[in-house]
Amino acid sequence: MSDNDDDHIVEPHTSTLHTRREFLRTSMLGAAVSFTVPVFLQKTFFTLDAMAADSAIQTATGKDNSILVVLQLAGGNDGMNTVIPYADDAYYQARPVIGIAKNTVIKLNDYVGLNPKLAGLKGLYDQGQLSILQGVGYPNPNRSHFRSTEIWQTASDANVSDPYGWLGRYFDSCCKGADPTVGVAIGNQVPQSFASANPTGVSFSNPQQYRWVNGDPGGGSADVYREMNEPEMDPAMLDANDGGSVDSLPGTPHESRRESTLEFLQRTALDAQMSSDKILSIAKKFPASVSYPRSALGDSLSLVGRMIAGGLATRVYYVSQGGYDTHQNELPTHTRLMGELNDALVAFAQDMQAQGNFGRVMVMTFSEFGRRVQQNASNGTDHGAAAPMFVMGGNMKAGLLGQYPSLSTLNQGDLAYNVDFRSVYATILDKWLRAPSKDVLGRQFPLMNLV
Repeated sequence: MSDNDDDHIVEPHTSTLHTRREFLRTSMLGAAVSFTVPVFLQKTFFTLDAMAADSAIQTATGKDNSILVVLQLAGGNDGMNTVIPYADDAYYQARPVIGIAKNTVIKLNDYVGLNPKLAGLKGLYDQGQLSILQGVGYPNPNRSHFRSTEIWQTASDANVSDPYGWLGRYFDSCCKGADPTVGVAIGNQVPQSFASANPTGVSFSNPQQYRWVNGDPGGGSADVYREMNEPEMDPAMLDANDGGSVDSLPGTPHESRRESTLEFLQRTALDAQMSSDKILSIAKKFPASVSYPRSALGDSLSLVGRMIAGGLATRVYYVSQGGYDTHQNELPTHTRLMGELNDALVAFAQDMQAQGNFGRVMVMTFSEFGRRVQQNASNGTDHGAAAPMFVMGGNMKAGLLGQYPSLSTLNQGDLAYNVDFRSVYATILDKWLRAPSKDVLGRQFPLMNLV
């Protein structure tokens, strides 16, 4: 399949062709109006004080159970410049301009190392709190942002379209009767992974609008909360989602899960009215115990940390970091993103440790695909296939897992996967969330030595 297959896409059930930018505009609205209307129209959003006072409800809905934080690296993270095969000459031959200098790589062993911006993650790795999974992908990879995201979100085979997400099926199978906040997604769009037969979970729109600054010169707990009055999804912002700044992609919403325009407007109005008050309550009542970096990802993980500190019954949080579609001049963009990823994850780990919650929290990163081995003529990289994943937590078996894909035996210019991403999901379901992965994923996948 061509690397540029997103440039002209045929939507299901139609013969209409759209350009990539048009598809982004329409798919964002379609995705944003999916999946969660019953929660917002039929259920009252949680009140923090009531939740804190009712420990019986918290216990019943999983307050003291394990927590999964899913972090999407949207746009297709360049895995070869993240986990770098610095000892392989083929890497530098394929990337004479954008290859990471050998003397700057943070070595993991005598073959691979981490991007120089990931020093904090190397510290977590050394402390036994980070697993690095090499060569993760799936059979018959698809290079479309939207279709490959859909495959990762639904855990389907490449030739199967599933209306429900893997986390939605987990909610349906294992969380019946749970509080609506059993799943919380932070971002403009509900992830397709939350799509379920019986919709549950909540979402906060536009987390970039919320910023916290420490207003206490003495470093105490008197945090100041500011709401930024930024425009919501204006044309310039939509255009910014093209190319190198592709933001969180929810996958292609199934027709059966779409809402009417009126329902969408009712839900988002209710969301805006209620969520800001509740987020403000959390921000004031449970200030972050550490300083988070001033970035969109830092803000999102700070919010997750405050929710965990507040004792919410959430089992799954979902956050995103966009910008990984690095077709041109990759090095400065990817370097910045690696730094933001490192700083936000290290702050979150420190926050969880300070709370005493790191032992029950696991963070899993994923991206819809990796990048091509060969740099392109614009000193960037095009859509590829296999890439690494990070899994971080205070109560796991850390290390370097899987085998780095061969740089000499490629699959149409791509790294060939050696770990099916659904084995990662199965391991997290079976061993972390204590859920039957075979029921959720439809069949049994080999488990990994993560937990």
